[in-house]
Amino acid sequence: MGLGWSEEQAAQPQPQPAAANAAVRSNKHRGGNSSNNNLKEEKEKEVKGKLGEEMKVGHGIEDILKDADLPVDRSSLDKLYEQLYVGIFLNKRTKKYWLDKKLKSNCFMLFPRALSITWAEENKYWRWRSLQDSSNTIEVVELMNVCWLEIHGKMKTCELSPGICYEAAFEVMIKDPSYGWDIPVNIRLQKPDGSKQEHKENLEQRPRGRWFEIPIGDFIVLDHEKEGEIDFSMFEYEGGMWKKGIVLKGLSIRSKG
Repeated sequence: MGLGWSEEQAAQPQPQPAAANAAVRSNKHRGGNSSNNNLKEEKEKEVKGKLGEEMKVGHGIEDILKDADLPVDRSSLDKLYEQLYVGIFLNKRTKKYWLDKKLKSNCFMLFPRALSITWAEENKYWRWRSLQDSSNTIEVVELMNVCWLEIHGKMKTCELSPGICYEAAFEVMIKDPSYGWDIPVNIRLQKPDGSKQEHKENLEQRPRGRWFEIPIGDFIVLDHEKEGEIDFSMFEYEGGMWKKGIVLKGLSIRSKG
């Protein structure tokens, strides 16, 4: 007798080898992942598009978020806005960016590492240390002893919101022992067209041991000023007096009102 197939057996599908079954499952799995990735990308594009529609032209928000320290959740517009309102650290916590909830305008905090500080890398003149600020750790710098005080911060106008009135200020603390603040320091704001705002600040009478702001000035970025940088400065080196005791948290640039 031969080993022929019955009609019933012939009608049944031939079982596939285990390897083939695994390959089919793998292909299905990859297909599922690909589909999920596509949906995620489409969702992010949709959120990005809505964000662009709701925000004023010229904010440069996408370029700003490229420097975010952590991934930004774009799964929904609400989640994205929630993160922007709270604030996002940039460039290894040297800057913080947030969106003003009322005006939908870009705001920034430039921490000391993002500023130009003369002699800042010399421990005998300035001392770097960590500070717990709310739930975040930032780096501040304390003045140990200098007779040449010079601090500069720069902000690209293309990253600021056009037509918005901004106010800028240095956030500092003076701690004892301190000296050398009898001579007022010079404060200056200079726009890309060369126009300046300048005044002097007497820090001798300021309170010790708590944070306060040194106002720099108010300004508006106009549409034709999108190219260039605004320079913010604090300096004093003509009096020849040695100074000690100021702690610099950073430079705040925020919308006013």
